[in-house]
Amino acid sequence: MTSKKTTPVTAAHTSADVNADVNPDVNADVNADARPRISVFGTGYLGATHAVAMAELGFEVVGVDTDADKIASLALGKVPFYEPGLPELLEKQLASGRLTFSTDLAQAAAWGDVHFICVGTPQEKTSHAADLRFVRSAATVIAENLTKDALIVGKSTVPVGTAAALRELVATLVPAGVEAELVWNPEFLREGKAVEDTLHPDRIVLGGVTDRSEALLREVYAAPIAEGTPVVVCDLPTAELVKVSANAFLATKISFINAIASVCEAAGADVTVLADALGHDVRIGRQFLNAGLGFGGGCLPKDIRALMHRSNELGAHRAAQLLQQVDEINMGQRERVIQMAMDACGGSVLNRRVGVLGAAFKPETDDVRDSPALNVAAALHLRGAQVTVFDPQAGDTARRSFPTLSYATSVDEAVEGTDVVLMLTEWDEFLVADAARLAALTTVPRMIDARGKLRPAQWRAAGWQFAGLGRTAA
Repeated sequence: MTSKKTTPVTAAHTSADVNADVNPDVNADVNADARPRISVFGTGYLGATHAVAMAELGFEVVGVDTDADKIASLALGKVPFYEPGLPELLEKQLASGRLTFSTDLAQAAAWGDVHFICVGTPQEKTSHAADLRFVRSAATVIAENLTKDALIVGKSTVPVGTAAALRELVATLVPAGVEAELVWNPEFLREGKAVEDTLHPDRIVLGGVTDRSEALLREVYAAPIAEGTPVVVCDLPTAELVKVSANAFLATKISFINAIASVCEAAGADVTVLADALGHDVRIGRQFLNAGLGFGGGCLPKDIRALMHRSNELGAHRAAQLLQQVDEINMGQRERVIQMAMDACGGSVLNRRVGVLGAAFKPETDDVRDSPALNVAAALHLRGAQVTVFDPQAGDTARRSFPTLSYATSVDEAVEGTDVVLMLTEWDEFLVADAARLAALTTVPRMIDARGKLRPAQWRAAGWQFAGLGRTAA
C-alpha cells in the first residue's frame, strides 16, 4: 500500500477535512521526542477508549479507522457509544493536542513507534470461529508502510495461534532495513468501566516480548505499573489464552449459578441467599454469582464460542464440551423467562401488553449486541405480544436493531396499561422505582424480575404478583 499524506483529524476538523494535506514531518526522527508515538488501529469500543487513555497518560496518539464518519465524530469530541467518563476525557485530550484521528492508515503506520491493533474479531457467520480479517488487514497495512523500526502490539481478542501466524505475515511484508516486532497485550475492559480499566488495570499481560519490547511497553504503561499493577510476562499463546480463558471462566460461573437456580426453584430455595452464602467462601467469591437472564454483549458469547471452536481444532474436546454446556445453559435462561411471561398471562401473550425494562445487555452501556433483554422482548413480540421497551441509554441502539418493537421514554410509559412487566437489565433507575405508584399504572400488576435485583417482599406488599429466577413464587 502506498502512503499518502492526509491529516490526523483534530477537534476543529469535520469529515470533509479528513484528506487535508499537512503533517510533513511524518518521517521525523523519533529521537526528537523521547516518548514513543502511538497509533491505535481501530476506533471502536476498545480502540477509541485505548487511544484516549494513552493520550491521558501523556503520549502523542493518533487513532485511525477506515470509517470516516466514526473518525469525524471522534475528532469533534463525540463518542459514538455510551461509556461513562469517556466523552469528557476525549474532549480534554483533543484540547491538549496530544490526540488526533485520521482515516489514513498508511500514514499512521509510517508515523508511529508503537502500533496497537484494536480491531474487532466478530464471530463468523457460518461457524463459531472468530473472523480474523480485520486483524490481518491491520497487521498488513502497518507492516507494509513502516518507515522505521517499530513495535506492533495486538490487543484484539484472538484464538490461540493467531499471533504466531501474524508474526510470519509481518516478516514477509516489512520493507528492507526495517525491523518490526509483534507482541500480544490482551485487553480486559468492562463496558461501563472501560476508562478506569484502561488507566488503572488489574493486570498487564505482555506476550512474546524481547528485552527491548518489554522495556518499551513498560514505558507505555509506566503510570499504572507505578501504582502497583502487576505485569505478567509470558509467551504468545499464553497471552492469547488469558483473555478468552477469563471470559470463559466468568461465563461458566454465571451458567453454574443459573443451573443451581433451577434446582432452587424446584426445591423451594432462594438462589440469592444461596449465592450470598457461597460468596463468603474466599475460594469462590460473590461476583458473577447473580442468577438471572444470563450473559450477552459483544465479548463473552463470541469469545466462549471461538474458544470452543479452537479447542476442538486442537483436539481439546473436553474443554469444548464444557463450553458447549455453558453456552446452552445461558441461552436456556432466555427461554425460561419467555415461558414465565407466558405463564403469568395464562399460557399465552397474544394481544397482551408487555412492558420491558432494559434493552442493553447490562447497565451502564448502550450496547445491545447479543442482548438477552432484547432477545426476550423480540421473542414475545413474535408470539403476539404488544411489547414496549424502555432503557435509559440503549433506546436508540435497540431501535436500530429491533425497529418492530415499541419504545418508551420513561419507566411510567413502559409500564402503563401492561399485563406483565419484565425487569431485564438492572439499571439503578429500575431498582429504586416506586412499586406502589407503578402498580396503579398497570392493567394487572405482574412483575418478573429476571435479574434477581428487586426485593420481592417490597413489590408484593405494593400489590404486585412477583416472580424471579431461582426464587420461590410466594
